[in-house]
Amino acid sequence: MTPAIAAPYAAMVIDARSGEVLHSRNADTRLHPASLTKMMTLYIAFEAVKNGEITMDTKVRVSKHAAAEPPSKLGLKSGQRIALRYLVRAAAVKSANDAATAIGEAISGSEAAFARRMNRTAKALGMSNTTFRNAHGLTESGHLSTARDMTTMGRHLLYDYPQYYNLFSRTSTYAGVREVANTNRRMLGSYRGADGIKTGYTRAAGFNLVASAERGSERIIATVFGGRSTATRNARVAELLDLGFKRAPSRVALRKPALPVYNGSPNQTVGSKTVRVATAIKKSLRPMLRPGSAATPAPAPLIAEVDPNAINLGIEDALEEAKSASLVNKEPTRPAPLIVEDQEPQVVTRLTTSGGRHWGINVGRYTSRYAAEKMLLKTALSEINTLDGSLRKVVKSSRGFDANFMGLSRETADLACRRLQARQISCFMIGPS
Repeated sequence: MTPAIAAPYAAMVIDARSGEVLHSRNADTRLHPASLTKMMTLYIAFEAVKNGEITMDTKVRVSKHAAAEPPSKLGLKSGQRIALRYLVRAAAVKSANDAATAIGEAISGSEAAFARRMNRTAKALGMSNTTFRNAHGLTESGHLSTARDMTTMGRHLLYDYPQYYNLFSRTSTYAGVREVANTNRRMLGSYRGADGIKTGYTRAAGFNLVASAERGSERIIATVFGGRSTATRNARVAELLDLGFKRAPSRVALRKPALPVYNGSPNQTVGSKTVRVATAIKKSLRPMLRPGSAATPAPAPLIAEVDPNAINLGIEDALEEAKSASLVNKEPTRPAPLIVEDQEPQVVTRLTTSGGRHWGINVGRYTSRYAAEKMLLKTALSEINTLDGSLRKVVKSSRGFDANFMGLSRETADLACRRLQARQISCFMIGPS
């Protein structure tokens, strides 16, 4: 890979919690984003799933156009069918161009139509200096963005779809046809608290990176365009993250960015026919394991409105991946952060399901949210039989961070605690409130 010495430099650092700008340089200069583009491709994929346009289990047919994309790529073949979830993993972790194009074509019918949707969404997000021409970010005339806009994009990914954010912290993942390594694994492994988000490289762009890191209650997002190499880019991003943590206040009110106006359509055109795709489910007796999966109605009356896509999907996806790739006995390097607001009421959707699943278990109290999340994921992977289908929940109090599994029946909660205690793991049951 030839160093992109002539690529212009730009940078941006924000406090992710408030959106406050802590540092900027050439932040509004329009430059080549390279594979940072895939953040928007993935954002729209998550939006499409949420609104019922497609599901993570939809088998996508790979076109000749998608299969012919240059590296980095997953190696998809024309005519191959592959679940959307694997395309998402490949685009997020390996930065696969063929996967990104296949995602765009699956959602909008063609890459050109998908690019138009990308631009509508960018405008809705306030990315006023960004123009997309493709789904992958390879250099194309007019395909430009800024450090400020890509920082905005990263913040929206973090807060608008937290249930998917764990994808960006995986050092490797199974992508349907093979295991792929994260293009950002060096940064993830070397900077304390780093858990995403996306790298990008082309000769025109240089080495780009939008990075996010969390330490205690603080979270910083830093963006660099125009790095000369992976090493120098990572070093610069580390400096910027350090600057951010130094300048950010320890405590600040969380102000999530506003969700954009939905720019998709539940009507999709296939050939000459317009097909009505089922819109997002608004009520469900039993939340589904994954967005878009078929729900099985129960004769009991509805207890509460729940959005199935609001269920934390990271654990189910991690478990499914562990099973399919024979990784059950391996502990993920960095579990996904659960975005939990401390001041606002928390809705645990699984507690409204039928079957008496109103119980939970506590597996310890920890000094940081990261430690609690790590324990939850480690416990879930080691106790699949009893905890599969439960909801991980980190509850902050003045005494620390409680690691809880919720949405269990009393019998299951009791069994899980007994099994964990037999392995010398602290556990006690939580009754219905």
